[in-house]
Amino acid sequence: MNEIARPALAGMESIAAELLPRVLSVNGAQTSVGLTKSYLDHLEDLPPTVGRFLGVRRGTSLLIGMISEVSMERPSVTRDTGFYAVAKLDLLGEIKDISTAGARFHRGVTNYPAIDDPALLMTSRELGLIYEVPDANMVRVGSLHQDPSISASINVDEVLNKHFAILGTTGVGKSSAVSLVLGEIMRAKPSLRLFVLDGHNEYGRCFGERSHVLNPRNLRLPFWLFNFEELVDVIFGGRPGGHDETILLSEAIPVAKGMYAARTDRLRRSDPKSTGYTVDTPVPYRLEDLLAQLNEGMGRLENRASRIHYFKLITRIEQVRNDPRYTFMFDNANVGGDTMADVLRDLFNLRPDDPPMTVMQLAGFPVEVVDSVVSVLCRMAFDLGLWSDGAVPLLFVCEEAHRYASADRTIGFGPTRRALSRIAKEGRKYGVFLGLVTQRPAELDATIISQCSTLFVMRMANERDQALVRSAVPDAGANLLAFLSSLGVREALAFGEGVALPVRFTFRSLEAHEIPRSEAVSDGPRAGGDFLDMAIERWRGSTMSAKRIGDDAPAAIEVPETPPPPAVERSRLLRKPAEAQAAVRQEFANPFVRRPTT
Repeated sequence: MNEIARPALAGMESIAAELLPRVLSVNGAQTSVGLTKSYLDHLEDLPPTVGRFLGVRRGTSLLIGMISEVSMERPSVTRDTGFYAVAKLDLLGEIKDISTAGARFHRGVTNYPAIDDPALLMTSRELGLIYEVPDANMVRVGSLHQDPSISASINVDEVLNKHFAILGTTGVGKSSAVSLVLGEIMRAKPSLRLFVLDGHNEYGRCFGERSHVLNPRNLRLPFWLFNFEELVDVIFGGRPGGHDETILLSEAIPVAKGMYAARTDRLRRSDPKSTGYTVDTPVPYRLEDLLAQLNEGMGRLENRASRIHYFKLITRIEQVRNDPRYTFMFDNANVGGDTMADVLRDLFNLRPDDPPMTVMQLAGFPVEVVDSVVSVLCRMAFDLGLWSDGAVPLLFVCEEAHRYASADRTIGFGPTRRALSRIAKEGRKYGVFLGLVTQRPAELDATIISQCSTLFVMRMANERDQALVRSAVPDAGANLLAFLSSLGVREALAFGEGVALPVRFTFRSLEAHEIPRSEAVSDGPRAGGDFLDMAIERWRGSTMSAKRIGDDAPAAIEVPETPPPPAVERSRLLRKPAEAQAAVRQEFANPFVRRPTT
């Protein structure tokens, strides 16, 4: 660095007055500064260009401005005063008492610059006062692009309490950024619980003993915890339910809940049809009771057109119950009575010795049921915070968020969007916080992303995605978005409440074991042909009824045999309507009827 540039980093007093940039105009939150040719020549290694900070000295304060434009187009008065170029600044904040040991940075400007006030590029000292604040809530996530010796830190309380989003296209280090940010949040907030929806099974090994991994093999999410819309979505395979069949289902579910309550509570003598339970009340009931109600209703009818709706609904329920892919919903759903408290403890790690994070791997779930499962998890996370008065703070992180809350209201599952939206709008009041991760922010519901007050934006080339980010970023930092399409790997722009000022920075590197890697896809084909035989067996087994899979089924399928109903239930099904049931089943014993379409 040349002799004049070196003292320029030491302080304003060591620069000749005639070389200093000067304020030419002030317009609200913007200021124009004149640059001399000599000053630019001597700072050829550190040019005052777009994205850099200039400090404007005003009294005992240093006003912080980000350069948004540098131009040689000067008005005549600028040329007459000897300035070679003009830089436009967006004023972002100020450092008060800049020359003292008690200097502190504050957002916003209270003392605006005046004409001819001197300006200079920021030094490491000033950048450190802005970004390296000694605060227990501040955690380091990387280093500044302008000066790698300065840490890029985030305020954990602000990031959590007002929600956050990490945006960026595939391959820019987004998953590593998520792993890094979540790891730092866990270290700063040991009492916080984290729940991560892992759409590609990437985060299972990132956090080691600090996380508990759930997947279709070890998840127990009883069907009776699904509300009516979610259960209909499961039974009808992600398609809208038939009007007549959904009405029958809505009438039978409350009765089945009353029957279960009457059976398990000896003191309860009320009529099962008048218990006060609704289709959405999260209390246990038995599928046998539900099917018995439908069979009984079908047996009382003589009209073939009316009975077919009962038959179709019964067939759908039985097909889903016997599908081994839905074991997590129907296997031992009522064993042990009301297990809702245990389910919540398992999902959100509420026991004292549990790890702070739950990673829910979604890649192994049937495609038809993923939206419903996500809806249940979002809704239960919010309701737990609501009805416990925020007893356990919870961060709910949604990977591939645009998949579950699409901007197009005709796409996706409505209850899932509403559940996420509810967390975004009201969750912070009950200690439920939201973290969104997506590569297509333009496809994400704008109402939800607008609730995120801190944005970490990585490289994006799509114009629609860039436009959405511009609309969500305050004007004071919007000029940084000019770098959006040229950011490097692990580079990001941070905006909002969680950072002191809009900043371009680089996420720090992770250890090898902390880097997310998908577990849904292996590194390559296995040796030999055994893997293919196993894949075929699992392939075929995924579409077989659990009752048809013998004891010699391969262990990889892991489908427990469905136990037969108790004798009292079998006798119930063989009562008076049995003859009518047999006649109806014979009448509709047609493969096209057994696989109805909507």
